[in-house]
Amino acid sequence: MPPSPARKRLIGYARVSTDEQATDAQVDDLRAAGCEVVHQEQASGASRARPVLSRLLREIRKDEVLVVVRLDRLARSVSHLLAVIEDLESKGAHFRSLRDPIDTSTPQGMFSLQVLGAVAQLERSLISERTKAGVKAAKSKGRMPGNPGLRAGSPEAIRKAATARHRVYLGDLIHKAETFLPIVRQMRPDHSWEDVVQVLNAKGQRWTTQSLRRAVRRLVTEKIFEPGLLGKAGRRPPDDRLMTLIAGIAIGNPALSLRDIGAQLEGMRERTPRGGLRWTASSVKFQLDKARKLGLAVPEIR
Repeated sequence: MPPSPARKRLIGYARVSTDEQATDAQVDDLRAAGCEVVHQEQASGASRARPVLSRLLREIRKDEVLVVVRLDRLARSVSHLLAVIEDLESKGAHFRSLRDPIDTSTPQGMFSLQVLGAVAQLERSLISERTKAGVKAAKSKGRMPGNPGLRAGSPEAIRKAATARHRVYLGDLIHKAETFLPIVRQMRPDHSWEDVVQVLNAKGQRWTTQSLRRAVRRLVTEKIFEPGLLGKAGRRPPDDRLMTLIAGIAIGNPALSLRDIGAQLEGMRERTPRGGLRWTASSVKFQLDKARKLGLAVPEIR
């Protein structure tokens, strides 16, 4: 008789709006469904700034299952739900809703998800058509589309628009924090912002020194990042700087080989300790070994 498959670890997420009272009923349902841990959050359903959910999505592991009582406790829209599930699938994790036929660990649940994807596409098309029709109708009647208060320069309208933009910006930062946070924590404040940007952009990201500093400062203000990341970078001996830079690259992407790291350094125009532009695998290994001796958690790379 074949062994039964290992039971997947269930992780619950309960959310109430700011005008609701408590997550107790959701927590009870999630516990009854077998969730070992339940994360609770108070946030508007339309808000993109959900630090508890963002942290959960960063920390969830392969074969774990994110469980909610209803879909509206998790997602703002069908497109948002699909984006969250895509994020989970990229990590080998799953999603389940207790009140809806969605369980991405089963064929039936995946079929329901595909139906939702089709609905989302239709929803986007209808919204686009309605928007174009509304703009055309407004122009035909001599009205300009958009916010009249903003066109008139109303301070209150400008304040509300700015607040909305800031919320969207913060939500986007929290959602993608896992893509840049490990490197920032590894390298700052020992390295300059220019060095950090080089490492992140070598991984395919698109940062400028200014945009990265602004992003980290905002997340520090929201008490999501540690204030020490904004500290002034001290002067470091060139070889010491190279060591921590290479360690940061290795920690950020343990799948790289020594030759891959060397090629990345050459692409960044980083010179070797002897002033050359060609990095060998042995040169990279020497710097990583040196970093390990100093206590940096550098993965074993060949």
